[in-house]
Amino acid sequence: MTDPNTANPPTTPPVPANGRRRRALLGITGVIVLAALAYTAYWALVLNHYESTDNAYVQGNVVQVTPQVGGTVLAIAADDTDRVNAGQVIVRFDATDARIAFEQAQEQLAQAVREVRGLYANDTTLSAQIKLREADLARAESDLARTRDDVQRRAPLVASGAVGREELEHARAQQSAAQAAVSAAQAAIQVAREQRAANQVQTSGTTLENHPVVARAASRVRDAALTLSRTEVRAPIDGFVAKRSVQLGQRVAAGTPMLAVIGLKDVWVEANFKENQLRNLRLGQPVALTADVYGDQVNFHGRIEGLGAGTGAAFALLPAQNASGNWIKVVQRIPVRIALDPKELATHPLRLGMSMLARVDISQTDGPVLAPGTRAPSVTQTRAFEVVDDGAEGAIRRIIAANGGRVSTIDKR
Repeated sequence: MTDPNTANPPTTPPVPANGRRRRALLGITGVIVLAALAYTAYWALVLNHYESTDNAYVQGNVVQVTPQVGGTVLAIAADDTDRVNAGQVIVRFDATDARIAFEQAQEQLAQAVREVRGLYANDTTLSAQIKLREADLARAESDLARTRDDVQRRAPLVASGAVGREELEHARAQQSAAQAAVSAAQAAIQVAREQRAANQVQTSGTTLENHPVVARAASRVRDAALTLSRTEVRAPIDGFVAKRSVQLGQRVAAGTPMLAVIGLKDVWVEANFKENQLRNLRLGQPVALTADVYGDQVNFHGRIEGLGAGTGAAFALLPAQNASGNWIKVVQRIPVRIALDPKELATHPLRLGMSMLARVDISQTDGPVLAPGTRAPSVTQTRAFEVVDDGAEGAIRRIIAANGGRVSTIDKR
């Protein structure tokens, strides 16, 4: 017989389905709220102090190498990807015509030096001529005085018959001839003095070295030497060769691009930020950058160096015509120039056009938005071509010293 107390054991009432759903929704809501709070805190503490963009690329100076004179290419000393140093000869032209012109200019300078040397010699000769004419005048005046005395002595004696009239007339003729000789000597002295004055106009206030005729001929030597030196095209900066298009035997006109030299140690990053990201960007703010070529393992550190003066659309070759037809608003971007650390560039070099990720720390906004002043007079410069002048000046010194006929007052080399 069954015990009535054990026949129907007590059971736990089932949990309603809506209770489980409520707990699940509360859990999800809690997670969402916590995530929202965490993101809000992260944004307030971290993201709010940074502006970033992946629209950033490496930029640099692409120095086009163009000849200053035309010529036929005889040699090419550098090819694409080669490293060159400033002043290194990278293309050589046929220099036959330029060398002949340089030799002719040197010969003309030598002739000019000798001509000017003749002017200085003429000055001495003309001075001697003046002294000679003065001596002739003194002799003529002495003869005139003697003949005048003869006439004065004979004239009173004619009445007494002691001196004949014919003799007196002869003395008077000698006096007239002496007077004419004095006038001629005076005129000769005046001519000699005028000749010397005309010669002194060409020599006064100058020396052989700085005489205008010599200086003009020396300028032709410099010009010819410059043309000759320019038959060797030199690299203007240190860098790497790219875009070589010149070929052997090619006739190249002045100003024709032959190749480019890129200085990879002087590159920078151009980051294009949206308009609404520029609100807190300032000059000098630190920037953290990563390059796709190195990934997150290599970090670059830079600073904002300048903000562009306009959007990319404003400087486009074909700018947008927003006042015509249908118009769709497009968020514009402003290029921001970011200077990189040269030491980091030396360790991890970058190439032009590489993609970068830029992240600007905008926690400090007390810097200027616009550059406060101008740069130095020369942002970049090269001394690769100064050796040319030294060679021309040396040739001029040697020619003047060799044809001057005396010890030159300029330094000989």
